[in-house]
Amino acid sequence: MNQTLPQWWKDGKFGLFIHFGLYSVLAGEYKGVKTDNIAEWIMHDLDIPREEYRKLSGQFNPVNFDADRIVSSARAAGMSYVVFTSKHHDGFAMYDSKVSSYSCMKASPFSRDPLAELRKACDKYGLKLCIYYSQAQDWDEPDACRDGHSGDGKDFDAYFYNKCIPQVKELLTNYGEIGLMWFDTPMYMSRARSTELKELVNSLQPDCLVSGRIGSGIGDYMTTGDNFIPLLPFNGPFEVPATMNATWGFNKYDQNWKSTEYLIRSLVKIVSRGGNYLLNIGPDGTGRVPEESFKLLEEIGSFMKRNGDSIRSASPVPVYPYDVEGIFFTTSPHRLYIHNFRDQESLYLLNIASKPLKCYRLSDGKPLELKERTTCEDDSSWLISLPSREKNEINQVICVEMEDEHVEFESVHW
Repeated sequence: MNQTLPQWWKDGKFGLFIHFGLYSVLAGEYKGVKTDNIAEWIMHDLDIPREEYRKLSGQFNPVNFDADRIVSSARAAGMSYVVFTSKHHDGFAMYDSKVSSYSCMKASPFSRDPLAELRKACDKYGLKLCIYYSQAQDWDEPDACRDGHSGDGKDFDAYFYNKCIPQVKELLTNYGEIGLMWFDTPMYMSRARSTELKELVNSLQPDCLVSGRIGSGIGDYMTTGDNFIPLLPFNGPFEVPATMNATWGFNKYDQNWKSTEYLIRSLVKIVSRGGNYLLNIGPDGTGRVPEESFKLLEEIGSFMKRNGDSIRSASPVPVYPYDVEGIFFTTSPHRLYIHNFRDQESLYLLNIASKPLKCYRLSDGKPLELKERTTCEDDSSWLISLPSREKNEINQVICVEMEDEHVEFESVHW
């Protein structure tokens, strides 16, 4: 695992995932049957025959796809990178592929290149363009992986060398600088094939990161399970891919939108444990992103605009010896950020060994009173008087400037 990650990754913390493909046309339903799983797996889960699924390409004309609005909304939300599904498990290329005619440019009436449009928008707004590619699963290719079974009866190398490798070459050659190749579900790919794929990426774009889901533990960072947040700080770089509702690809029946508080709390939790948060949107079959997604991004952006210093470039603190519900910590040199999701008049923190110099609310710089105290057990503590919460202040971030470069906790008296 690569411990020398680029600064944009270390500082960025927050990215936008975009799941968009033929599955967006079905919107979670095929011939009157609703999928009970994530929408982009509908071909697999409802056993849609290859030739039937391919017919969807004739209906695919997402004229409402607006890369500029998507990327500008990501930037306003405080995000620093965008990951786009160039080819998901269904095998349909969402870019101008010369390797396969099964693409949005050749097999559909759309005849636009959404990846090229995202490239232009990312350059305009200063975000890193990153690419998702399903390297092992391809349900359109008989020799590619499907499910978790062995490859008996399949010639995986035929798929790997005739489609996967050439398409990855296209993606890393034709779309400028790519920040990250987000590979997914290695299935029964061998370590040798995963290594070969990573070496290809490194040879074409040496600064391009490779996600942990390339397999065999050779990625540049650890990718957690979907929507999974580690309980404690992880010893190494990691990223949490997560949804705004219950699915990744668009599902017209899924209205289980997570609250703004849930998403901001998730962002804080992940950064406080040393990770990056990759939050997903799923455009519908016309290319339109649900307005609920834009609304959530806007509300997260309102928090980030005033409190972004506590997220961007921030690091986790050593494990705090007390579990305080609704309180999280991030830090930067000489600063401790206390993320308070609770409604209370004061905050009492035990076992703080660092010397405080200044205390204020991060969003507006309002000075706050901080009293240093010594407990009966001879432990140092801080008592911070908190201001009344502002309207819609989900997370009241308190910044304590310290004499020490890094926050220090005292040992716990058992």
